[in-house]
Amino acid sequence: MLSVGAGCREIRVRDSAGTYRVFYVATVGSTVYVLHCFEKKSQRTSKADIEIGVQRFKKMKDTVGKKERT
Repeated sequence: MLSVGAGCREIRVRDSAGTYRVFYVATVGSTVYVLHCFEKKSQRTSKADIEIGVQRFKKMKDTVGKKERT
């Protein structure tokens, strides 16, 4: 999911109840950061869901950067 950030991946799950998506980052040390989980309501991912992922990606990078400096 380059639209969220470098290294961000996604999992798509479809079942009888609906379609779901998870944005995550697993390329930072040994930690998996789950950025956003949501139910898909249409074919395209909404701008709001992508923006949530982008904001959380930036926050994750800031947090990881602070931990590395201390």
